[in-house]
Amino acid sequence: MPEIIGLFPTPFMRVPGALDRDLVGGLVEHFSTLARQENNSSAHLSHTAMLRPSDSPLLVKAAALVTPLLAEFGALLFGERLGWSLKEMWVNVLDTGGRQAMHNHANSFISGVVYLTPTHPDARTVFMKSPGGTDFAFKNDHAGVITSPYNADKWISPAPEPGDVVLFPSYLMHAVPPNPGERRITLAFNAIPTHLDSWGYRITFSG
Repeated sequence: MPEIIGLFPTPFMRVPGALDRDLVGGLVEHFSTLARQENNSSAHLSHTAMLRPSDSPLLVKAAALVTPLLAEFGALLFGERLGWSLKEMWVNVLDTGGRQAMHNHANSFISGVVYLTPTHPDARTVFMKSPGGTDFAFKNDHAGVITSPYNADKWISPAPEPGDVVLFPSYLMHAVPPNPGERRITLAFNAIPTHLDSWGYRITFSG
């Protein structure tokens, strides 16, 4: 009997309710007014400055809940449970009509999003293949095509609830379509491991 094997899958971790309601409410109340940096691609999207957990007791609590998830997810990426630290955190405020252009995150290994408010179904985070990859130059794309993980160009993440966390490799391209609903607030972050060891050639990360 034929067997289909998915070679080199990309991990994506979803943790429902990782942050409790009180912490989520505190983050929204404190940081939503601090998102004053305009986005280059959308006038209805703004961000806070880059933050560290030490910048707020609220972020310390959030980091304490997220960091164990980083170790678990990192073991999938590198085959070993390593120490991890949150390199930077920031809050995104996406108002009605706003969008986030396709991008990935440089200078990190794990990226993630904490959803702090309800998300309109049409404004869920979309993940996509990197442009100019190693796929065939020709494409079979019409109304009769059945989309699967092996031929899809993008994947729409499940509908999140406030307090949900998702983790993904930092190189993974992602975007947010135009938001037709109410204000959408998220806490994004990047993380790095303490070190990587390739047969005795050891690289450590500090910060």
